[in-house]
Amino acid sequence: MFEQVDRDHRHPSRRSAVHAGQMVSTSQPLAAQAGLEMLRRGGNAVDAAVATAICLTVVEPTMNSIGGDAFAIIADDSGLHGFNGCGRSPAGWTPEYFAGRDGVPEHGWDSVTVPGAVDTWVQLWKRFGSLTFDHLFSSAISYARDGYLVSPVVAQAWGRIVGKFVQNEGFYDTFTIDGRAPREGELFRCPAMADTLEEICASQGESFYRGDLAQKIAADCARHNGVMTPDDLASHEGFWTDCVTLDYAGLTVHEIPPSGQGIVTLIALGILRHLEIERHEALSADRVHLQIEAIKAGFFLAHRHVADLDAMTVSTDCLLDEALLARCASDISLDRASTPNIEIEPDKGTVYLATADANGMMVSMIQSHYGNFGAGMVVPNTGISMQNRGKGFVTQAGHPNQVAGRKRPYHTIIPAFATRGQDPFMAFGVMGGHHQPQGQVQVLNAILHDGCSPQQALDAPRWHVHEDFSLTLEGGLGHLTEELARRGHQIAPHDTPGLFGSGQVIMRTDHGYTGGSDPRKDSQTVGF
Repeated sequence: MFEQVDRDHRHPSRRSAVHAGQMVSTSQPLAAQAGLEMLRRGGNAVDAAVATAICLTVVEPTMNSIGGDAFAIIADDSGLHGFNGCGRSPAGWTPEYFAGRDGVPEHGWDSVTVPGAVDTWVQLWKRFGSLTFDHLFSSAISYARDGYLVSPVVAQAWGRIVGKFVQNEGFYDTFTIDGRAPREGELFRCPAMADTLEEICASQGESFYRGDLAQKIAADCARHNGVMTPDDLASHEGFWTDCVTLDYAGLTVHEIPPSGQGIVTLIALGILRHLEIERHEALSADRVHLQIEAIKAGFFLAHRHVADLDAMTVSTDCLLDEALLARCASDISLDRASTPNIEIEPDKGTVYLATADANGMMVSMIQSHYGNFGAGMVVPNTGISMQNRGKGFVTQAGHPNQVAGRKRPYHTIIPAFATRGQDPFMAFGVMGGHHQPQGQVQVLNAILHDGCSPQQALDAPRWHVHEDFSLTLEGGLGHLTEELARRGHQIAPHDTPGLFGSGQVIMRTDHGYTGGSDPRKDSQTVGF
């Protein structure tokens, strides 16, 4: 009989940075190795990234799924290429459909937007892939059909959420073992997911959007009185895009444009550029306070103005205007916390991965279904767990992010990239919903201003600003509690698992790459 053992970390761990000529870094070791296998077979960084992303849907199903979204930034000899894999809402999601509700629900089919991850895999491979498409699915299909041993952090997340969705027939049959979550180190199989991945592979995604799988998705939605139709699925198409950028500390930082929240990172960095935070000691109250105040300003602006680009009344150029950033910086006091009040005239479950190959191609990619197990809706006999990205909308009339049909929601997942001059330098990201831009700011500043290696930057303790602007400090920053409270910060307890996110970094060096993986998850960086 399988016996559960308490595997909680009892001692601080010390990870070394990884150095190699080709590299994959992600939140689950089996998926990292699936990507590395593509590089060993002669594939490039995109082959490795897509194979890793596909495998993550199998071995870390708590945080992402076949029924989620994905975004990527790819660097090669021709420059930087962003891909937006955000799905739109069903056409039937009119404001009237949600009339009388305080917001879009967190779970159920009325939280499900069209999934974009499958199309993202296909589009990245078609443009940049070098191996045949079936190679990229081999590890994922094998783990789904034959099983894998569940890793510790995944098992913990699975155990916390299973009681919420176990009553859903599709979830029970697919993601439980007789109604319970698999335990750490226990073998878990999902043959239905293997069949689905084989069908996606054979049809190069067509079945998922316009074929048998699309019909099954729409039929299950209708069975639960949802309104997503085959036409909603068939109309999906991700798109290539230029990134929005900001120069910071000798680098140019790149993010996918709205409706994603990557612009929060850029706003915060632009403000910090004026505050010269490098003058203050690392992890000091002054350094932490200034970063918090900059992030608060970034979130204030984003939550007021960021939406589907077609619905925004303020441009990204306006949000990154140097005069605005300087004004935000001048409003920040070193001695006092504040609530942002910035006016402009109109003009939550995720995985991150980074890859790099011997020819200099680098990929920053993120994939998510939002909450743990997304909407909690699993299409029977397919292994497809549906995302709950619709929760990113608001129901406030007149808001640019107000829910409407065929519209992209405010999106939390943000891959990031940094270049030095014209050269690719660093693929990085920190998963964790609302934490993502603030995690990016902390990791980037640790590398640029404190001389940290990627691994040291990810190991460092973090702070987290909540949506009400209260503050939670990770254990290693507990000594700052009294001083930050004196400055007016409202300190909230640390009682939410996964609050401080988890990141990966791959950085170019003179002789190859150095990478780090976050100890807050089962993460691993591998290379050769």
